[in-house]
Amino acid sequence: MTNRIYISSPDVGDLEEKYVMAAMRSGWIAPLGPDVDAFELELAACVGVKHAVALSSGTAALHLGLLGLGVGPGDVVLTATMTFAATANAIVYTGAAPSFIDCELETGNMDPTLLRQSLERLSGSGQKIGAIVPVDLLGKAANYTEICAIAAEYGVPVLVDAAESFGAKHRGRPAGSGGRASATSFNGNKIMTTSVGGMLLTDDAGLAAHTRYLAGQARQPVAHYEHVDIGYNYGMSNLLAGLGRAQFSRLDEMIRRRRAMRDRYRQLFLGVDGVEIFGGVDDHEDNCWLTAIVIDSARTGWSRSDLGAFLRADEIETRPLWKPMHLQPVFASAPALTNGNAERLFQTCLILPSGSALSQAEIAWVIGRLTTFLSRAS
Repeated sequence: MTNRIYISSPDVGDLEEKYVMAAMRSGWIAPLGPDVDAFELELAACVGVKHAVALSSGTAALHLGLLGLGVGPGDVVLTATMTFAATANAIVYTGAAPSFIDCELETGNMDPTLLRQSLERLSGSGQKIGAIVPVDLLGKAANYTEICAIAAEYGVPVLVDAAESFGAKHRGRPAGSGGRASATSFNGNKIMTTSVGGMLLTDDAGLAAHTRYLAGQARQPVAHYEHVDIGYNYGMSNLLAGLGRAQFSRLDEMIRRRRAMRDRYRQLFLGVDGVEIFGGVDDHEDNCWLTAIVIDSARTGWSRSDLGAFLRADEIETRPLWKPMHLQPVFASAPALTNGNAERLFQTCLILPSGSALSQAEIAWVIGRLTTFLSRAS
């Protein structure tokens, strides 16, 4: 195998080309247009919410969602420490301050017990809590049954970071349908892509309208350009929405392929002492966006770094889980309520090639190299 094998490369082909060309030939080249409208309607129906606003990124959806909830300077926003920086960055964009919460070891998602403890501490200190932003890690929805119930006790709105979980479920409900609103991402490596892009999903008509208003530079509905608020250039291109519609029509197939890849890994590591599929004990509602393994080096005799280096020599991409936000230099001074789980997962987990675009030859090569590593290490 001579080509580099990526963790999750875009899965696009003839259908995507057809949709993009149709969007281009329609004349709607600039942002907004009929494909944007249709894409919003299709995804809102899929998730089971009343409104969807297509945006330039998942980060934009988080940013505008927080602003729509009234989050601003002086507020504290509780969020997961086990996440990509975009989650915390969006909080800072509003002028609010993030406060990080550690995760459950089995899922990597926000620990509801720690959430309650953090809310109790902050409420007692008199600080204003603007929102709670849980994160769905690697395509597994967080425990929204408990998180939303706890949030309701304290009267704090929930904005779900569902960037990684489109197509997944929580207790039968689609990911992205919980909380006051959710933000999902269609970045190039996600379960489905618009190249770049994201969407805000909500039942709140006012929140959706405010998001749409701010995303269009907050222009007033008059003939000339009139502005009374600071707006943002956060709209989605009609061409990219066309790409997204093609991807959406193939979503179930792409999830099936990612789940099949996870099952190959599950079978491969079944008899290997000290290795397990991360979050794999209960993953029937996951979208299987990325598959990671948890490595107990005391039992295996080899570490995450050992396996990563071996695969890297064969141009097979891997990476650790997200480095927890409370360990990031830029957020070193931010408060965090930790239990050690996020740090442990960062040190022991390795994400393996998981994409639906992997060919049979590429899958065979990855499985073969893993098999070779395991045989040499035994």
